[in-house]
Amino acid sequence: MLPEAFTDRMQEMLSAEEYQAFLKSYGEPKKQALRLNPLKGDSGRFLELCPFSLTRVPWEENGYYFDSEDRPGKHPFHEAGVYYIQEASAMAPVPFLAAKPGERILDLCAAPGGKSTQIAAAMQGEGILVCNEYNRKRAEILAENIERMGVANAIVVNHDSAQLSELFPGYFDRILVDAPCSGEGMFRKNEEAVTEWSPENVERCAERQDEILDQAAIMLHDGGRLVYSTCTFAPEENEGTISRFLEQHPQFHIVPVKKYPGMADGVAAWTKHPAAEIGDTIRLFPHHLHGEGHFVAVLEKEGTVSENYRGYCANGEEKPLAKGEAKAYLAGLQEFLGKIPADDAGRLLLFGEQLYLMPEHMPATRRLHVLRPGLHLGTVKKNRLEPAHALALAISPQEACHSWNLSVDEARAYLAGQTFPAEGEKGWYLITVDGYSLGWGKLAGSVMKNHYPKGLRKLL
Repeated sequence: MLPEAFTDRMQEMLSAEEYQAFLKSYGEPKKQALRLNPLKGDSGRFLELCPFSLTRVPWEENGYYFDSEDRPGKHPFHEAGVYYIQEASAMAPVPFLAAKPGERILDLCAAPGGKSTQIAAAMQGEGILVCNEYNRKRAEILAENIERMGVANAIVVNHDSAQLSELFPGYFDRILVDAPCSGEGMFRKNEEAVTEWSPENVERCAERQDEILDQAAIMLHDGGRLVYSTCTFAPEENEGTISRFLEQHPQFHIVPVKKYPGMADGVAAWTKHPAAEIGDTIRLFPHHLHGEGHFVAVLEKEGTVSENYRGYCANGEEKPLAKGEAKAYLAGLQEFLGKIPADDAGRLLLFGEQLYLMPEHMPATRRLHVLRPGLHLGTVKKNRLEPAHALALAISPQEACHSWNLSVDEARAYLAGQTFPAEGEKGWYLITVDGYSLGWGKLAGSVMKNHYPKGLRKLL
């Protein structure tokens, strides 16, 4: 049952005919979607192997709807990070961010990680992606999804936006603010969102969004792009939030962008003091397209920046391990990696007993609550290095010293923690399913010991 105050407001916003179509959409089957991960290889190969019935999502080149009978979350490909299950309208904001390899990008409200991994795909492993989440538990889920999708150039941090803006004034080329909101666009798929909704919560969310955007403005350098999005229909959190922001920050303007079929214009009449270009914002309604509810605004900051500008970070840059110490750890990595790129030696970071490969020019970790400072390579244990699960998911079979490929059914047993018979040179093996990396095994005698993390093991 939809809240009465919500339906009354939607009836005021929409024409009689459109309102009836909007209500009817809540009784129709939801269209589910997934997004392929290009960091895992060519999408054409996956589509050849694909066991699901897929149709394209228009606004995301790697997005596909799947049939209700399909269960992609129960397939080993999911654990291999070959795709991310993501609602189709939630895929809409990131393409408008227009992320490029080598940039400095912030996903300010990043959990659970769908949009962060979408940005990472566009960055192709180059540049710095800072993924921030204020809620600690949600930040941990974010870090897990970054790991599963094989993202190597991301830093996962746990801060409020004001703390971050003190450290990163004018630092980022692009910022995504997928703001905490009243969640009206998720009513169709999430009953909890319905029970938590109230007009008062809409107002609280709007106030919080104003605060977050103010801090984002500080962190974006001149000429940079900011994409704001919500999964709500409430004008106070959409057209209203953007109009208030532009009034307070005249150095920003709305960028008109291509709207895909089914996407609607923002509506000036739905807010008291609309910005002049508010119609160039984007609304997604469930009765107009195959998706839930979303709002997107694309903003740019006036000015330009020189090509050699790297951005200012109050922390400075993180110092890597000294060359002599790094050399010893590189030797340990060669036990399970075939070849170590020469430039990696200057980006090794020891975080307690954990060895990481930092993104190039990574901000210093002091004063930052860091959950993941780049790619986790391994754990230092006495005089040896044990490979990290994250490393397995970030490399291909060609990059490993040894690999062992499993069928889908064999992979299910591996993911449940089972060992299996094998013959070959003893040592670490990258375990794959149909060529996609899953985790590590260690061959001893004629048995491949299972090193899939115990906390992730499951029956599929």
